[in-house]
Amino acid sequence: MMTTRRMQTGALAVTVFLFSAAPVAAQQDTGVTTLKPVVVTVTRGSARTILGSPFAISVIQSDSARPGQRHTSVDEALALIPGVTTVSRNNPAQDPRLSIRGFGARSAFGVRGIRVLRDGIPITLPDGQTPLDYVSLESVGQIEVLRGAASALYGNASGGVVDLRSREPSATALDFEAKQWFGSDAMSRSVISFSGAPGRATYLGDVTYARSDGSRIHSAQRSTTGFARVGFRGGGFDIALTGMGLRNPLAENPGALTIDEMRDDPRMSDALSLRRNARKAVTQLQIGASALRNTSQSELSFSVFGGARSLDNPLTFAVVEVGRHTWGGSVAFRGRRDFLGLRNSFAAGLDVQTQNDLRKNFSVCADTIPLTAPTSTCPIPGEDRGVVTLAQRELVSSAGFYIGDDVQISERLTAAASIRADRVRFEVEDNMVSAANPDDSGVRTLGAVSPVVGVIARLGRAQSLYSNFSTAFETPTATELGNHADGTAGINPDLDPQHSYTIEVGAKGWAGTLLRYDVAVFDTHVRDELVPFEIPASNGRRFFRNAGRTRRRGAEAGGELTKGSISLLFAYGYSHFRFTTYESNEMNFAGNEIPGVPRHRLQTALRLRMRESFALLENEVSGRTYVDDANTTRAPGYAVTNARIGSNFLLSGVRGTVVIGVQNLFDRIYASSLAVNAARGKYYEPASPRSLYTGVSVGAGIAR
Repeated sequence: MMTTRRMQTGALAVTVFLFSAAPVAAQQDTGVTTLKPVVVTVTRGSARTILGSPFAISVIQSDSARPGQRHTSVDEALALIPGVTTVSRNNPAQDPRLSIRGFGARSAFGVRGIRVLRDGIPITLPDGQTPLDYVSLESVGQIEVLRGAASALYGNASGGVVDLRSREPSATALDFEAKQWFGSDAMSRSVISFSGAPGRATYLGDVTYARSDGSRIHSAQRSTTGFARVGFRGGGFDIALTGMGLRNPLAENPGALTIDEMRDDPRMSDALSLRRNARKAVTQLQIGASALRNTSQSELSFSVFGGARSLDNPLTFAVVEVGRHTWGGSVAFRGRRDFLGLRNSFAAGLDVQTQNDLRKNFSVCADTIPLTAPTSTCPIPGEDRGVVTLAQRELVSSAGFYIGDDVQISERLTAAASIRADRVRFEVEDNMVSAANPDDSGVRTLGAVSPVVGVIARLGRAQSLYSNFSTAFETPTATELGNHADGTAGINPDLDPQHSYTIEVGAKGWAGTLLRYDVAVFDTHVRDELVPFEIPASNGRRFFRNAGRTRRRGAEAGGELTKGSISLLFAYGYSHFRFTTYESNEMNFAGNEIPGVPRHRLQTALRLRMRESFALLENEVSGRTYVDDANTTRAPGYAVTNARIGSNFLLSGVRGTVVIGVQNLFDRIYASSLAVNAARGKYYEPASPRSLYTGVSVGAGIAR
């Protein structure tokens, strides 16, 4: 092991030397070079800078600190944020696994425990599930990440908030850019983006077509995504209309492997997933409208949105079809007034959201094709789905009201407090009632009141200390409430929401002119934590139970050290997460580590910039990780390195960029993602082996 690490260190040094010697190093950039002027909206209170907020907040300017990104998924965009773990499952049928302070690591698909928004409009559903497959990153200009308990701000989340903000449109009448990426495993990604301000209106948008055969057997994908945003001013309001769409006719699911299978061939797929042709096909459309009115002392905003999603999802245990409609809206008010000689910045708001799913499950017949004779569950030869086993309507509605106030006690000291009340209602309408199949319809309402208090002390113009006490509330999703390990149906009356409270202390700012830093320590206690598990007979279906109590103690450190044209970015997380009381099936897990979260994780990026070129060397080191509640098995730790170089050019008014990169430079075999508590030892989702890619973009603007 030590020899391998020395070889890797030496190879890294050689790579850095080669990059330094080449005539490459960076585009001009004024991105995240200081915390002071960056105003964040993710706190939902008065306009705060990062230094003026008593929370752990990170802000990323797209392609600024880490240029040359492909904008394929959030695991690339959210790298190098302390406390945030984003990993690719290397599975196009499942979104990347996103977790903050360990919350979200349990997710079987999509994102759990974290609220995700696009320009303030929620991507997260009212039950807490977040599908990311239809979110385009091409037009994103800034990403704001709030780490820690977020229920008092947004409701129904434990880990934090990710708010994707669109970039500013071009000031010209039309600015367009075309990009083309090619890479290993027949990867191709074609992008057209456009923006402009032809008059008093502005517009911004992109269309992307992507295809890949995947690095694993049975992991091909074809998808088209689109985003558009139009802004104008009317009636004293700044109004924006937004649309997002996805057509994903093919996304194959290779499944997870055992450790021996992964080491033998990380490109293989799970035999059952291959035999039953696990995959998904999705069509999605979401539209929204928002209005904002600003005065010198107040701000009033409204938003409404709606969407539809069609999902065809053959899995190893069933074929699932879902037709979904969602809608919702919010209203918020912010104001500034002096009261009792103190400056108050107060905020209040209301969020409502509804989810209406028509769900059908069918028997799996793919591994019985060709049928020699019809059976009771697979009556039609040649069909991959059999008889209907479940047909129901799932209705989820949520409403949350919040109010908060920031009080400036002195020039250097500010206190903040807020409270939110949430109500989430789950209803199931059973559409398969018969004499042999009783009615499994039901209703369950879950709610909580979540307070937050914090204080921020400015040590100077470029440093601050903060502390907060925050609470969180997170319900099970409709799917988690509907999956019963005993085979029954309906809403699980025994699966409770999880509640948590956190004490946090942190520091952030600049040390001189060279170092930007962000440090936080926290202690989180969780009651009734939601924990996934499988049973061998479930064929990969996941069930959920409450774990009693858990405690999460952690530390985070991140920042950027810059000297001339060279910068070192870093993000480190220490996670000492344990069950304190947890008994299940006559087993006592108290004292065990929470699986799926490494105790140590370090990310670094060495960036070199010279005039119009750049070179970037990224490294991630992760410690060993338990994969089950019993702590009987650990996934090996790993170190992986990525590198890319690029250069900008300008020719006759046409600008362009060329990028060449390599993922997993040293071709390491490791699991980038883990399926916690999986049955049959199928814990490991292998990372891609070494892969190469290159991209070219050209763009131009047309004046008014």
